[in-house]
Amino acid sequence: MLITIVAGARPNFMKIAPIIKAIKKSQAQGKNIHFRIVHTGQHFDARMSSDIFKQLDIPEPDHNLGAGGGSQAQQTASIMVGFESELLAHKPDLVLVVGDVTSSMACTIVAKKMQIDVVHVEAGIRSGDMHMPEEINRILTDSVCDHFFTTSQHASDNLKTIGIPSNKIHFVGNTMIDTLLQNIDKIKSPLDVAVSSIEKGAYLLLTLHRPSNVDDPIKLQRILSAIISSRSSLPIVFPVHPRTRKVLDKILFNPKELILLEPQPYLEFIYLIKNAKGIITDSGGITEEATVLNIPCITMRDSTERPETVLDGTNELVGDDLFLLSKLIHKMVIGNWKTGIIPDLWDGKTSERIVDVLIQHYSTPNFASLVH
Repeated sequence: MLITIVAGARPNFMKIAPIIKAIKKSQAQGKNIHFRIVHTGQHFDARMSSDIFKQLDIPEPDHNLGAGGGSQAQQTASIMVGFESELLAHKPDLVLVVGDVTSSMACTIVAKKMQIDVVHVEAGIRSGDMHMPEEINRILTDSVCDHFFTTSQHASDNLKTIGIPSNKIHFVGNTMIDTLLQNIDKIKSPLDVAVSSIEKGAYLLLTLHRPSNVDDPIKLQRILSAIISSRSSLPIVFPVHPRTRKVLDKILFNPKELILLEPQPYLEFIYLIKNAKGIITDSGGITEEATVLNIPCITMRDSTERPETVLDGTNELVGDDLFLLSKLIHKMVIGNWKTGIIPDLWDGKTSERIVDVLIQHYSTPNFASLVH
């Protein structure tokens, strides 16, 4: 069996790393399973993705489509044209996509039109917010896939609601947590003097990158001002996404309370999560890691596609409510936060369960000229 594994944005690499490790483990046991890695190039900023291959021991991609940049439509078209050529040259038994980025949606459509099965890891998650490009990607990807690997019972139920047969839905857990647990003993402090001088547990970690929070300079400045005014005396460590950096540079907003960092490699960023007093973010993935590490987390969004991080974990939603944001930051600072639990099957063994299902369902070999 040959699997083409698609990745295009930084979170994708964190999700495929343990799957690759599980495939190699099955190979060592004599199982007939092989893979090709196709990097779409969706994240073309080297600071956002180049470190991830070395830190997570991911093989260099077999093919990079180089489809970074451009509008949503231009990027989608570029990925689809490039991936079609890839599949014509190296036809696999199935294509595996992860998450909810444009790459996953575009490659799913191409593969299905070429009569190739597609399996979706992290299927079924829904925010209900159709203003998010990711929500559209999730819906389109799940509408045509063949097998669905879910991170929670909530996600499985979402798929059943739209008529997906139960035998195609596999509640296996969260590959992001596999990666977290496999690397937690390797984390290291960022190479920044300002960060190295801060005591563990004595800072807030901030990340903001969603257009709804950062594209409007006035709104971004109001959010940052509310956080600064509520932080007590704690410094705020702020790894700045390239999108956010452009806005900050435009408004020349750089108060001393913010420790601005470049985007951090995976191991350094997990260090910042694990040792924070609390986290303020608009990222979905960070809420999962915060939940497992039992770190208080505030999400600057009205909804989440990961409700288990709120219902079971350490996450709280505040949307645009800056009064509520300030109130929750105060609770975070004084240590008056709810106690979370780790969601079911977030145990570090998700990728092994995924590979076991794939071996059960796809046993006919179809080898390409280049396999690992």
